[in-house]
Amino acid sequence: QVQLVESGGGLVQAGGSLRLSCAASGRTFSNYAISWFRQAPGKEREFVAAITGSGLGKVYDDSVKGRFTISRDNAKNAVFLQMNSLNPEDSSVYFCAASSYFNRRSVSEYRYWGQGTQVTVSS
Repeated sequence: QVQLVESGGGLVQAGGSLRLSCAASGRTFSNYAISWFRQAPGKEREFVAAITGSGLGKVYDDSVKGRFTISRDNAKNAVFLQMNSLNPEDSSVYFCAASSYFNRRSVSEYRYWGQGTQVTVSS
């Protein structure tokens, strides 16, 4: 079982940066691929990025490619999402999720979720 806690959200101006963290409990953290999703008010939760258990494989949604970077530190049981060049369309609640399988983009394929952290980008 994995428990996830996100942090690092906040209010930032357009063009700014934020770094989100996802802290995980459990001794088998490196066995899980971790993904970031986001959900804006009135919209469905959408895939943002994913990283393999080893950290060697990474994928991004086209909407964030080149601006966001996902990384992990298995020694610290943590995954990070560095977000640069933020724009108001990036405003959402950001969630991290754990799966035994990499690059799963459907919400229903994830068993473990954090509570989310709010990111608001002002214009």
